[in-house]
Amino acid sequence: MKKTLAVLTLSVQVVAAQNIAQKLDKVTKDLMDSSGAVSSSLSFYVSDENGNFIYEYQGSKGLSTASTQKIFTAGAALETLGKNYTFTTTSSYSGNISGGTLNGNLFISSNGDPTLGSWRYDAYKPKNFKKKLIDAIKTSGITKISGDLVIDDSYFDHQTIPGGWPWDDLGNYYGAGVWGINWKENQFDININGTDFKSFSYPLEGVKWLNDLKTGGSSDQSLIFTAPHSDVALINGMLPSGKTVTVSGSTPNPPLQLAAEVQRWLKESGIELSGKAVTNSQLEIEGKTVLTAPKNTILLTYQSPTLDKIVYWFLRKSINLYGETLIKTLGKEKKGNPSFKSGISYLKEFWKSKGINPNMINFADGSGLSPQNYVAAKAEVQALLYAKKQNWFEAYYDGFPVQDNGMKMKSGTMRDTKSFAGYHTAKDGKKYVFSIIINNYQGSGNAELQKILNVLK
Repeated sequence: MKKTLAVLTLSVQVVAAQNIAQKLDKVTKDLMDSSGAVSSSLSFYVSDENGNFIYEYQGSKGLSTASTQKIFTAGAALETLGKNYTFTTTSSYSGNISGGTLNGNLFISSNGDPTLGSWRYDAYKPKNFKKKLIDAIKTSGITKISGDLVIDDSYFDHQTIPGGWPWDDLGNYYGAGVWGINWKENQFDININGTDFKSFSYPLEGVKWLNDLKTGGSSDQSLIFTAPHSDVALINGMLPSGKTVTVSGSTPNPPLQLAAEVQRWLKESGIELSGKAVTNSQLEIEGKTVLTAPKNTILLTYQSPTLDKIVYWFLRKSINLYGETLIKTLGKEKKGNPSFKSGISYLKEFWKSKGINPNMINFADGSGLSPQNYVAAKAEVQALLYAKKQNWFEAYYDGFPVQDNGMKMKSGTMRDTKSFAGYHTAKDGKKYVFSIIINNYQGSGNAELQKILNVLK
């Protein structure tokens, strides 16, 4: 009797899986036969929670992913670095302290903490870092600094932007680069009425603006163009007239920005700085000697939030800066080389070692902003299934947003690319793991892909 029941149960499961597969095949082919899909490509793969195959439509074909690329970076970082990993920012000094005077330089250095000065974490806002830094300086008895304030931004290499990122993206907030010292997520905001700048979230140091804005339309259609170390920024495109719109850009020199702000903090706190505020990159550009932050005279050690909290925001709000910082950190930690190339190489090796065919994962960055990322839907499902078995899965899963259709999944959007990857428990209790990617679809890719996924509900 038990054997008969087991066979019957298995038969029901097989029939149910076949029915779901047939429904998925119909809606998928309907989409690909539509007028908007004349020149589009689709990669779609679905399994159950145990990895049993349910449906595939060119699932092994690599396509441009957009932000679902982040599922690979997040998983590799959690396993390699550990969910309790923290970044560290320190302040130290050269010379000596005598009679309240620091006869030397004050240093701030970091290993690339992407959350330094972020507004997302209650205990880690700019005011928290400011208070701890000023308190540490005062506790040491320093009331005057005879030398310079040096921002040591030398932890990573000089390349702050991954190769392959479109120029249209670099100056906008989601195109922020990675520095040895990051500050306020390397983002600034401008309040603009029509074409007139009204205010900045904070003044950009040494930056001059070219303003080619025009008014029209009902939404923000502007673009900001900034480049690393540049002192010229351009904004163009179109903004609605008659109302104030907030436009967010990427800071062209975050270490210099922090230097200027700390200089102001010192003045406000009655601590005299006789020298100037400089960054090591600035010294190097000017052909001067780079100044190394001492490690035996540390005034302050400031830890970031733990990696599980960073990954939460990385996935939930799709923060590209976090992904590229993790890539550089993986390169530095595992290969002794903080370049993007080194980090990307490690990322591919990591997922290859977990059983993913390397021909299905062609990574170009850690965030998905590069259109040169090509990944197969099947590979994304394999990564999601691997993550599900790990002790860090709860931190990983927590970061996946709940989308408009009620499903827990990471989304990706970039020009004519749309993607979703995630986990879903259907009304009947069946659990699915899926990925769907479409490129060059001339229609509402978001709505159409969600319509397909609704079959799993």
